[in-house]
Amino acid sequence: MNYIKLLNAAFEKFFFDDRLNPTHISLYMALFQEWNSSRFADEFYVNRRDLMLASKIGSKSTYHRCVTDLDAWGYLSYFPSNNPYKGSKIKMSIIGTSDEPDMGRYNPISEQVAEQYRPINGQAVDSHRPIGGQALVSTINNTKQVNNIKQPKGWQAVIDFFIEKSFNADEGKKFFAHYETRNWQTSDGKAIRDWRAVATNWMDRTELFDEENKPNKKQASQIKDNLRTTKNKDYGQPL
Repeated sequence: MNYIKLLNAAFEKFFFDDRLNPTHISLYMALFQEWNSSRFADEFYVNRRDLMLASKIGSKSTYHRCVTDLDAWGYLSYFPSNNPYKGSKIKMSIIGTSDEPDMGRYNPISEQVAEQYRPINGQAVDSHRPIGGQALVSTINNTKQVNNIKQPKGWQAVIDFFIEKSFNADEGKKFFAHYETRNWQTSDGKAIRDWRAVATNWMDRTELFDEENKPNKKQASQIKDNLRTTKNKDYGQPL
């Protein structure tokens, strides 16, 4: 197993998975460290208390919810134990490493690289053959262009996202209209790289604004009670 490749693949998946929150990621990293300690065994056993301590999760219900979510979303397989003296079993999913060459198995990419550098009469076919101890690195996948700019494909995508987050569709229309007029740029003129993150921040600020501007019902009820008088009074009693 390639530690760096596994970890990079996991972080890449985290970036595009909107279902995750920081607690999920913290628990996954604690499990990944346990997996690493077991030399990337196919299956290994874990202790809930140790994992909660490592991931800084203080609630048992939060721990069980997160590990169940990670199981349902394909990050791992979770086999809970009913034996208090035996930990639960974990089988980590291998993310994004299917292109790793496997010993004894035919790999077309490896064959292409070998063919590229096969010597003919002592000379390499490719003019960029490594010399002077340089590492042999394939450039087959290095030309892939990564688009980091993430903008909505239309106003309907924005509205669907707001509804998914239990928000009013009209608020989604306001958000789309606001940033559409700005050409999807921030206030300092930089292109928005992840509109979903900006939309989530918009929702948080809207909820905070609504909370701060709610009428104080408790105070109003107290004033009303102070002005309330009884109808049956004995005016014959001295003041």
